Amino acid sequence: MDATASRDFADILKIVDTIGAGVISDTAADVDTQARFPSESFEALKSHRLLSAYVPREFGGDELSISQLCKICEMLGRYCASTAMIYAMHQIQVACIVHHARNADFFRDYLVSLCEHQYLLASATTELGIGGDLRSSLCALEPEGDNFALKKQAPVISYALDADAVMVTCRSHPEAARSDQVQVLVNTGDSEFEPLSGWDTLGFRGTCSSGYTLTASGGSHQVLPQPFADILSKTMHPVSHLVWGSLWLGLATDAVNRARASVRNAYRKNPDSPAISSIRLSEVDEQLYSMRSGLYVFIREYEDLLRDNNEDQFSNFGFSIRTNNVKLRCSEMVVDIVGRALSIVGISGYRNDSKNSLSRHIRDAYGAALMVNNDRIRQHNATMQVAIKES
Repeated sequence: MDATASRDFADILKIVDTIGAGVISDTAADVDTQARFPSESFEALKSHRLLSAYVPREFGGDELSISQLCKICEMLGRYCASTAMIYAMHQIQVACIVHHARNADFFRDYLVSLCEHQYLLASATTELGIGGDLRSSLCALEPEGDNFALKKQAPVISYALDADAVMVTCRSHPEAARSDQVQVLVNTGDSEFEPLSGWDTLGFRGTCSSGYTLTASGGSHQVLPQPFADILSKTMHPVSHLVWGSLWLGLATDAVNRARASVRNAYRKNPDSPAISSIRLSEVDEQLYSMRSGLYVFIREYEDLLRDNNEDQFSNFGFSIRTNNVKLRCSEMVVDIVGRALSIVGISGYRNDSKNSLSRHIRDAYGAALMVNNDRIRQHNATMQVAIKES
């Protein structure tokens, strides 16, 4: 615990970069080809206690800020988008506990255990029958004295079979309204996962985002003490879009770096006649700058709100719109940027067996706009736009 608390962020970034270059990049292609969990990468991340990076120091974590956490996701995204996505989704769940349950005895002890054992947390939010509406649940906690039973048909539970626990959203009791939701932590050892669907996809193959009927049990102390509506508005919604946007930025950055290396090689071969691709490189770098700038602005805004503990702002429509805009712009810009980089690199980027290949990048990039579908997000924004007076 003392060693973790004493390391600074520069040291952490060096560790992440070393793991990225020495472990993650070496296994990324096989993870993608086999659509398997990146076990080597997470063994390395766990060995350096990076799964508890956002946990406060009093529990044994590094107590990183949200901007520092996003920087790690961005760096991981340069090496393997699936690894970065799993890490990001785990940290979203950690943030929910840190922001909304750290004063409850069970979750205080759980945070200590998470730091000690480097537990990996998954999430079950979506449900068959409600589409992607996070503010609606069909399943409910079934009270049994001080314990509960739970059964949820989830079309997606990423890396469920490799996680130590799953954070599940559900109705607070069988008679509750669909919007009367809680979030509960269930241990995978106390749960059963009956497959509903597989995960043979174009991109993000290593996230292993299969569907399951989840049957679980536990104690009432495993329910987070705040309503899910508050957890979603303050933490899950903004943190999700920020860490996702960050890993997509890392993906885009690596694609541009490969394009830059291609242009540099062409220039070395013919320095007296710069290729037109150098102009295309300048253009795509502008796009990357815009993507990074918009993301960083909102990271700073969210960090300021957390520091000031301005609870009213988290449920403000303007804040929600800006949160959604980060996801919309980053998820669409990453496709544009990677596509432009591919046109610069040319046929070697199109090949799967080339060191300059951008095949995995382009396939992963297209998944960004589909997870939490952008059309649904724009519909929400359109509804909220008429209710605000100014941006």
